[in-house]
Amino acid sequence: MKILVTGSAGFIGYHLTTSLLADGHDVVGYDNFNDYYSVQLKCDRTAVLLKHDKFTLIEADLCDYERLQKCFEENQFDLVCHLAAQAGVRYSITHPFVYQKANLESFLNILEACRHAEVGRLVYASSSSVYGGNKKLPFSEKDSVDSPISLYAATKKANELMAHTYSHLYNLQTVGLRFFTVYGPWGRPDMAMWLFTKAMLAGEPIKVFNHGKMQRDFTFVADIIAGVKGSLFSDGLDQYEIFNLGNHQSENLMEMINTIAAELDVEPKMEMMPMQPGDVAATFADIDAARAKLGYEPTTPIANGIPEFVKWYKEYHK
Repeated sequence: MKILVTGSAGFIGYHLTTSLLADGHDVVGYDNFNDYYSVQLKCDRTAVLLKHDKFTLIEADLCDYERLQKCFEENQFDLVCHLAAQAGVRYSITHPFVYQKANLESFLNILEACRHAEVGRLVYASSSSVYGGNKKLPFSEKDSVDSPISLYAATKKANELMAHTYSHLYNLQTVGLRFFTVYGPWGRPDMAMWLFTKAMLAGEPIKVFNHGKMQRDFTFVADIIAGVKGSLFSDGLDQYEIFNLGNHQSENLMEMINTIAAELDVEPKMEMMPMQPGDVAATFADIDAARAKLGYEPTTPIANGIPEFVKWYKEYHK
């Protein structure tokens, strides 16, 4: 198949593109290489992808609708996977207009391009952040998500509503994926696992929010990619779908810190901090729907996944 992956220079986009290329698909990657985090890391990921003859890169901004339209006219995409977005809960509090452009305007452009090109299926990244301050665990797709507590979460909820409208009005099949704390090789420098590893190796203290009383459904990137591919290729999906993709296991933040420390053979220095605005104390994914419809079955506990990340991190920074 011919597949468009937006955000191909990003963490999940890179891994998805690598996997699709290995399966023999033609992939067009679309990325603007913004500087929210290291552009060099994005370039290094892309350099790996460019070694494949079935990969084509378009460096452009999704807010440029004419350029996007041209891409769709030049390629007859069977499927589109939209992973490009401005990530980060805390950054959304200080840089709101970036999210309006990257997460709302860009998504509308993708929906319009898919509609006019009559694309078979649009899979897009939502987030576990849409659950806001929900206290009931695990989080189910049937739960109300009408009370986001960060602008980032609000933009992801808006994406789900926009997708619903296009599925209803234009018969565009859309599949939204609520990702739960993805980690692994080639990960993001703004996320806790990278920040903690970097600080511990340098002998610096790490900032531990909510005094360590945090739980996260840490999900290894290979498991996430299996779920994304299930969303792209599974038969029998409804016109409009939303799925949780998590590890179905809520881990204590201190357990994650201790696992990294043990892998690095260091004693972590910790600076205990209060809860940050927009953050939540716990996440935990109910994955029954993804299991039933996508054949999704995560297999990587943090005891196996964190050593994989640390090994990659050390090799990358040599």
